[in-house]
Amino acid sequence: MLNLKLNIHNEKEILNKLAAGDQRAFTVIFDSYYQLLGAYIYKITESKEAAEEIVQEVFIKIWEKREILGEIDSFKAYLFILSKNKTVDYLRAIAKKRVQQLAVLQQMKEESYTMDSVSPLEEYNLIIEKAVSKLPPQQQKVYHLSRYEKLKYEEIALHMGISKETVKKHMKLALAFLKQQVKMQIQNMNLGLLFVALIYF
Repeated sequence: MLNLKLNIHNEKEILNKLAAGDQRAFTVIFDSYYQLLGAYIYKITESKEAAEEIVQEVFIKIWEKREILGEIDSFKAYLFILSKNKTVDYLRAIAKKRVQQLAVLQQMKEESYTMDSVSPLEEYNLIIEKAVSKLPPQQQKVYHLSRYEKLKYEEIALHMGISKETVKKHMKLALAFLKQQVKMQIQNMNLGLLFVALIYF
């Protein structure tokens, strides 16, 4: 009859019976090492649920590989090595999952920025367009021909039928007004927008 209390004297006998498929021997091994392994794994994972899950996996592995148990010199060492390997697998899986989650969050953040945010240059252009719309008609036209059509002052003067000096005056007044409008927005600017404004003026 099988001794239900595992000790150094009968462990080999119980392992041989387990190797032969004796479920009662398996129960003796399970009851003898369950708490010990659980405490060992818990120290590593700091998770009661994880420890219980890994211990279950370890003993499932023991049952699946029971045929080799009679050949093992130190079952306790074998058991702890198996537990350590299972715990490492668990931690790697958790780490991989966290990395994947972080990657997804980063991708969502980048997509959100791409879809919803306005670049400093775009924000600056919006401010300029709004300010230009407030200019008097002649100044608007001079500014448009100079900055968008890239015409020289002589060409603008010829196009509008005014003198070059008048073109310069309109442009000077327009730029002064636009600069003032941009300065009014500085307190709400981010660094990128401020940098664009400094380059422009």
